[in-house]
Amino acid sequence: MPAARTTAVAATCLLVLLAGCDSSSPAPSAAPTPVASPMTSSVASPSATASPVASPAVSVAPSPAVDKEVVVTVAKRKVTPPTGRVEVAKGSLVRITVTSDVADELHVHGYDRSLALPAGAPASLDLRADRTGLFEVETHATHLVLFQLVVR
Repeated sequence: MPAARTTAVAATCLLVLLAGCDSSSPAPSAAPTPVASPMTSSVASPSATASPVASPAVSVAPSPAVDKEVVVTVAKRKVTPPTGRVEVAKGSLVRITVTSDVADELHVHGYDRSLALPAGAPASLDLRADRTGLFEVETHATHLVLFQLVVR
């Protein structure tokens, strides 16, 4: 997890914990001490007063680590990088990201997984390579083979 995300999650947890404290206890008489995060710096002016910052508690599920990422672009019926084979170990998590200049549909043969491809915007499909063999990854409308996925 990147340091910025870790810091943000820790700060959010701290705010949630502090908000849940018993409000019937007397408030401390001193002003709260500002805390600088590693990603930001701030300089308080002598006349500045600290005010609490409320941020919503966000539950973020960690995404599984991607073992292989394949990025393909389709423009004017040309596949970049050129069609070839992508080899992965059985059990690997593969992320396929495709940007197409026309609306289309991505299809992974053998896994029967599909993904709508909007024109001009990247779209990603995560696939657990749990079957061995050679599988074509293609577009349906334009009938282009993007690559062959080899699972060993």
